[in-house]
This record gives sequence, structure tokens and C-alpha cells, in this order.
Amino acid sequence: MTERAAAAAATTGVAPAVRTRYYKRFDRVSRLTHGLLMLSFLGLAATGMPLLFSDQRWAWVLSRVFGGFEMSGLLHRFFATILIGVFVAHVGRLVMRVYRDKDYSIFWGPTSLAPQPRDLREMVQHFRWFIGQGPRPTFDRYTYWEKFDYWAVFWGMFIIGGSGLMLWFPGFFSIFLPGWVFNIALLVHGEEALLAVGFIFTIHFFNGHLRPTKFPMDLVIFTGRVTEEEFQHERPGEFARLARTGHLSALVTDEPTPRVVTLGRTVGTVAVAIGLTLVVLIVYAVIF
Repeated sequence: MTERAAAAAATTGVAPAVRTRYYKRFDRVSRLTHGLLMLSFLGLAATGMPLLFSDQRWAWVLSRVFGGFEMSGLLHRFFATILIGVFVAHVGRLVMRVYRDKDYSIFWGPTSLAPQPRDLREMVQHFRWFIGQGPRPTFDRYTYWEKFDYWAVFWGMFIIGGSGLMLWFPGFFSIFLPGWVFNIALLVHGEEALLAVGFIFTIHFFNGHLRPTKFPMDLVIFTGRVTEEEFQHERPGEFARLARTGHLSALVTDEPTPRVVTLGRTVGTVAVAIGLTLVVLIVYAVIF
């Protein structure tokens, strides 16, 4: 408490409210990257599902929203271009960290997204905690499920992106690939996209926004900030490590503005609503 606040409290007899301390978790580039990734993925799902389930009534209606099946295909390629651009930019940023900044922490250690033995131990410990058979793991910078989500994007880029480029530019790829490969690419592109949509719009959304401690919305990826209480609860290992090494105070930041909070809540709600709606439509198409 400052001297001025203490004097005011002594005069009025009312203790000042304790101000919540915030810490920076994601920088602006990371939030922008995630935002573009989210936009492109939602766009790809919304324009791709009508093409995959074109015999369904809802697919015809949804395609009409975008101007028909042909326009849906054009928009699908537009969002694919954004996604490829985001992926290339992200990989380029990692390369710059290694070669320009000599930052090798991306390969191993508590701030790395590389799978490590610690992740397996924490996953087992976490499942034991679910059934009341042990304490909750002291997660550090990234949890095991966040790393799975991260690498799933890389896997998807090579499988879905690679097959999509083959279908987009068949004339070029037919120079050195036999025709039957395109039939496989068509099958793989649709089935893998269906798997990605189902995973992101159920498991990822649940972990990010719908589990009891986060419901109805986790705003950290939109604001880039977490409260001290949330930081200590969600990432006790990282909080303790930063406090021990003297780097914690450097992450102290301001409270997010109401405008940013409102924008994040609005964008997140729209994304979750679109995603869950598409999941319902896909389940309906598969069953009926």
C-alpha cells in the first residue's frame, strides 16, 4: 500500500481495494498469429464442409450464404492462402530466434513446445488427479495437451495442406505424380479435415474455454494477460521458476482494457458458436 493510499485509508476508515496484479503470457505477435490461424481455420471449415457434404440440405443453404458452391471453393482457397502464410511466418520466426538470436530454448526445456519426458509424467499425474488419486501437476509454460494441439497443426499442414495444394494445382503436380495419387489426396484431404474440425471444435474448445475453471471463456489468448491468482493456479511450476530466477517482475503488466476484453469475448463467442454449429451439422450428416 502506498503512503497516499494508507493516508486515505486512515482518513476515511475504509481500506482500499487490493489491486489485481496481471502478468504477460503472450506477446502481440503470438496473439496476432493465433487470431489469423483461428480466422483461417474457421473459414476453411465453414467453406469446406458444404463441399464435403454437398448432398446435404444444410450444405446447400450454407453454400448459398457464401454465394454458392463455386464461390465457397474460391473462399476456401483464400482462407488456405492465409493459413499457409501464417504457418510460413511462424516457422520463419522460429528460424530467426535460432539463427539470429541464438535462442535454443525452443528445442528443449521448460519454455519449449517440444514433447519431453516431463509431459508424459504430468499426463499420468493429471489423470490420477482426475480420479482423486494424487495432486495436480505443477504445469510449467505449456501443458501436454497444449503441445499436442500445437503439433497437430504441423501434422495437419503437411497432410491437409499438402493434399489441398495437389487438388488446387493438379496440372503442376501431375507432371511428376501418377493419377491415382490424386484420388488418395481427395480422400485424405476430406477425412483429415473432418478429423481436424472435430478435434478443434470439441477437444480444443473444451480445454480452452468450456472446462469448469475456464467457462465460459478464457481470454488469455486475446488479452495476452493472466491474473496472478490464475497464473499461480494454472502454471505453478512456471510461476515458481520465474520467481526463483528473478524474471517474474519483468512480466508484470497492466490490466487489459475493457475494449480488449469485450473484443476478445465477442470474437471468442462467435468462434465457439460457429465451431459447435458445424460439429452438430457434421454429426447430423454422418448419422442421417
